[in-house]
Amino acid sequence: MKRALITGITGQDGRYLSEFLTGKGYQVFGMIRGQNNPKAKLVTDENPRLELVEGDLRDLGSLIAALEQVQPDEVYNLAAISFVQLSFRQPELTAEITGLGVLRMLEAIRVVGGMENNPIRFYQASSSEMFGKVREVPQTEATPFHPRSPYGVAKVFGHDLTVNYREAYGIHASSGILFNHESPRRGHEFVTRKITSSLARIKLGLQESISLGNLESRRDWGYAGDYVEAMWLMLQQDEPDDYVISTGETHSIREFLDVAFHLAGYDSWEPYVTHDTRFDRPSEVDLLIGSAAKAKEKLGWEPRVNFEGLVKMMYEADLEAEAREASREQ
Repeated sequence: MKRALITGITGQDGRYLSEFLTGKGYQVFGMIRGQNNPKAKLVTDENPRLELVEGDLRDLGSLIAALEQVQPDEVYNLAAISFVQLSFRQPELTAEITGLGVLRMLEAIRVVGGMENNPIRFYQASSSEMFGKVREVPQTEATPFHPRSPYGVAKVFGHDLTVNYREAYGIHASSGILFNHESPRRGHEFVTRKITSSLARIKLGLQESISLGNLESRRDWGYAGDYVEAMWLMLQQDEPDDYVISTGETHSIREFLDVAFHLAGYDSWEPYVTHDTRFDRPSEVDLLIGSAAKAKEKLGWEPRVNFEGLVKMMYEADLEAEAREASREQ
């Protein structure tokens, strides 16, 4: 039985990956920063076969201890300060966890696995935000990075370190440059989930409007449940490498609103959406669209859920959840 350690286990990717790997017959361990983590019960309720282990990306010693305890075949580093807007308000914390956390985990793998023929395979969650002010359309593995946020900068640091440890120490270390991926498990602070959960509340008469920032930003949105399979496929290859994971389509936030409100039976979203400058970024990423041609050719990976299907999945899940919560409160 293979053993996998996942950081960021309480996020949407960690939860989907935990279930995916369990279904593949893995013994799965999720790393948390303390047993008082309020989301720990949620993830173990969802996946009763998941085991939790303590570790902190800010503490190399705790990572070495976690690896020695788990003895994993594969490590998936999904933990990060992943909300881009927050990275502008807390840049030092973002650099500490999203950037230096990668260094500490790679160093822990080097120490525990040894210098030669390291048996531990490592996956780094890189991000399309590394492309930032894009140099070409679509973005590929060869596109230069120009990050536009502390989050993007920290991700570039972690990505380049992964390449460095692969080349310097022979670690089977791969990076997935994942474009935006969403799901009903997405945090409410992210614009897609904010739209679908707020729309559900509007539909039920529990809320009157949604406050959003820049509606012109265009993103390549896919389904998180599809993307975790690509993570696993990377670590099954004979040689480590970096892969763009995306749908190859780009849509604006306006288009997301169009699809969501149409699903809810509204002719227009404009009466329900207001602009709030607090949600605008100091430096914006205007357009992201990836080419996953390499992943298709080498991994055999393609996304299954399209844009409209993703919006429908998220809205219907939020409508059901909000209706259930409203009935409990009555």
